[in-house]
Amino acid sequence: MDGEQRTDMTDMTGLTGQPGAGGDLAIDFCGEWHEPTEGAPFTIGREGDLEIDDNPYLHRKFLQIDKYDGIWWLSNVGSRISATVADGSGGMQAWLAPGARLPLVFGHTNIVFTAGPTTYDFAVHVRTPAFRHDPRETDSAGATTIGPVVFTPSQKAIIVALAEPVLRRGGTGFSTIPSSAQAAKRLGWPLTRFNRKLDNVCDKLDRVGVAGLRGAGGKLATNRRARLVEHAITSHLVTADDLPLLDAVADDDDA
Repeated sequence: MDGEQRTDMTDMTGLTGQPGAGGDLAIDFCGEWHEPTEGAPFTIGREGDLEIDDNPYLHRKFLQIDKYDGIWWLSNVGSRISATVADGSGGMQAWLAPGARLPLVFGHTNIVFTAGPTTYDFAVHVRTPAFRHDPRETDSAGATTIGPVVFTPSQKAIIVALAEPVLRRGGTGFSTIPSSAQAAKRLGWPLTRFNRKLDNVCDKLDRVGVAGLRGAGGKLATNRRARLVEHAITSHLVTADDLPLLDAVADDDDA
């Protein structure tokens, strides 16, 4: 996991009217609640206990939740797709590759992944989390900062344009990520300018260790738009409050 140990981690005390009152762990997807049972693996994918979507790019069984030695674990049992996993504030984040697993130790964990053109996200709530954090401090500076990375308004606008469907939807569910051409049109930019600035954004994040933005040989990954959106949403790099930037972004001279 990368990032500082910061955040709150909401417990499930306010959720008892939605998931059942007796479960220690509950999953929220599209407003529907599911509660895995101890001793029985809970599968998530095109088929399984939680059927996400009839998407041919999605594994029949992609993720699995199970409890071992008193701790809930999230496992990637697929073979091609990775998932971005973060605590509720985005202060802790990890990339869950095929064959890997992570303990669900926070009160609120967000899971985001992309299959084909569609990005999905759901939330896991644990009633008695193993870890709690202090809230993240806000940055009063004009530029957006995530760790040592500073983005210009136009660079941040690129991220908002790609994440716009997810930001406007709110809650958990699924959205289609715009193509580079669609996002460039949304900003009123030539595609060449959009791609150049997207390269710069991905380079900045790659240099501070954000996984999945580069492919083999150091080349930019073909699915970098999806990975960028996953990271931006789970880290709270962009939120719905940033949507006005799409109509207000000004030209600048940054590379």
